[in-house]
Amino acid sequence: VSIEKDVDGFSPINIGRLAQKGREPLFVPCTPFGCIYLLEKVGVKIEGANAVVLGRSNIVGMPAALLLIGKNATVTVCHSRTKDLPGVVRNADILIAAIGKTEFVRGDWIKPGAAVIDVGINSKPDATKKSGYRLVGDVNFEEAKEVAGFITPVPGGVGPMTIAMLMRNTLRAAEIQDP
Repeated sequence: VSIEKDVDGFSPINIGRLAQKGREPLFVPCTPFGCIYLLEKVGVKIEGANAVVLGRSNIVGMPAALLLIGKNATVTVCHSRTKDLPGVVRNADILIAAIGKTEFVRGDWIKPGAAVIDVGINSKPDATKKSGYRLVGDVNFEEAKEVAGFITPVPGGVGPMTIAMLMRNTLRAAEIQDP
């Protein structure tokens, strides 16, 4: 796919530009773009914030970390080998959870007032549902909402933002093709 049509934002050129200081990608990866957009729209101050990104995937974790770095946050990227993960998360002013583990992050891990973006989409058994399960995130929402200053729900949080950013990138691609 040519860079002018890479509306997902994952071409090597787009990711390379995202990683370079002073360079702008033609398209920003949709889910991380949606995360940052949400933070900015609710008034979360990113510059100078301690941000923790749980997960280092090429789809969400790493691009989200690069976007936060580009906005002058101090970023820690965590993964399955991170020591004292609850302790690291407790220092986060901003937490982006994208690890694919059902309700892994507990409420007592979260710094009071922190902004929590839950990217996870996991199924959890639920006998009260016709399907036999319900969708939950990587963060235990019921615990976290008591502590966090802002938290995205699952479903209905980051997913719709991903679609919105894809549409935004698609519109930009159309404008580039026909100036």
